[in-house]
Amino acid sequence: MYPLIATSLVWKVMLGASLLGAAAGFVGTFAVLRGRSLVGDMLAHAALPGIAAVFILFGTRDFLSLSVGALVSGLLAIVCVAAISRYTRTSEDAALGIVLSTFFGAGIVLLTVLQSNPQGDKAGLSSFLFGEIAGLRSRDIAVISITAVVLLLLVLAMYKELKLLSFDTGFAGAQGWPTFGLDVSIMAAVAVVTIVGLPICGVVLMAAMLITPAAAARYWTNSLGVLLAIAALVGGLSGVGGCLLAAPGLLQAAGFGWLSFGSGTALPPGPLIVLSGAVLLIVSLLFAPERGILARLWSARDFRRRAAQDHLLRAIYELTPAPENSCPWIDTNSLEKYGHWNSTALDAQLRLAVRQRLIDWRETRVRFTPKGYDTAVHLVRAHRLWELYLLEDLDRSPEQVHHDADAIEHLLPAEVLEHLEAQLKLQGKLPAETVGTVPPSPHSIKPNEE
Repeated sequence: MYPLIATSLVWKVMLGASLLGAAAGFVGTFAVLRGRSLVGDMLAHAALPGIAAVFILFGTRDFLSLSVGALVSGLLAIVCVAAISRYTRTSEDAALGIVLSTFFGAGIVLLTVLQSNPQGDKAGLSSFLFGEIAGLRSRDIAVISITAVVLLLLVLAMYKELKLLSFDTGFAGAQGWPTFGLDVSIMAAVAVVTIVGLPICGVVLMAAMLITPAAAARYWTNSLGVLLAIAALVGGLSGVGGCLLAAPGLLQAAGFGWLSFGSGTALPPGPLIVLSGAVLLIVSLLFAPERGILARLWSARDFRRRAAQDHLLRAIYELTPAPENSCPWIDTNSLEKYGHWNSTALDAQLRLAVRQRLIDWRETRVRFTPKGYDTAVHLVRAHRLWELYLLEDLDRSPEQVHHDADAIEHLLPAEVLEHLEAQLKLQGKLPAETVGTVPPSPHSIKPNEE
């Protein structure tokens, strides 16, 4: 029913694309961490004149031969970038732009010349601009597989060195490590992956295969090893997804015909692979558990709610007559005036505190529960210790330190409070009898103060 499925072409193409995506994501992670994301883009564009030159000299469209020509042209471009940025006043990013545009322009000129004669017109080299993955042969798949395995082994062998180079180049150099050689090794790996990937994604889109998986993976983890694994997975899934979208028959047979762009429409796999990676990047951007947009919005919302609750508990503590640990009732009207809340906002905060069993609320009266009192003691102690620190050490007015402590009291852990208390006691700025308890406020507490 679907001739495309009856052959091994789609599965061969899918295997090649997934291997390339995994290798590009794996190697591209180091380029992204080193701030060399656009090197892959430069190499892809710089490879075009090498591809055309090989065809002019040898008249072959063999994948391996064209890849060698592209690699030589790419390495020459790297040398040009290094020379321009080192021996002239041109910055590295400007040098990348100059070399990219110059080599790409030369490649377009050579391709135009080739297409003007019958032999060149049959070469099909223009497919390298956007990729022509359907032309992959079994030997090409073997080359991609060997490249991926060799790069994986090299990274594993130099994992410790590459990790330090990616995050602290200065320390690596101070330790006597060959940082220049390691940097060149990363760029060489990027060059190899870029050249091998040209027939699949093409010159225009290959940079996305290097950058997108690493950018997506960065949202999910802080561990380099996990980052590399996720980047390889995202790259592999991008390759598979792009090939599936480019094969309408396969999608329909798998029950996902609604994903195909028109009945029987043949779309180029290269752009679809990049778009699949972009979709995975958007998913990571939105749904990653710590760095994702939704997680950050949720975290910010929780922090605002927690800060508002902390301010409520501190206000109740400061309005509660001594001894506070007896938890007497106080009037909600005075609480509303003290915190400058409106009645709706105050009711919402009180209901939340009741649900968390921090206070008891009876119509116009509130008081602490034992749990609420202990929580309030920690908050007020943190607030006042920070006020004393700012007031004595930074020479600020009581009003300034009060507002500053409002913002920081939610973030001070117990060990920081102990350190602050010890320092203030050592300097004689904290009475000995208040150590371990709530110190007196350095400013007056009035019902209508901010």
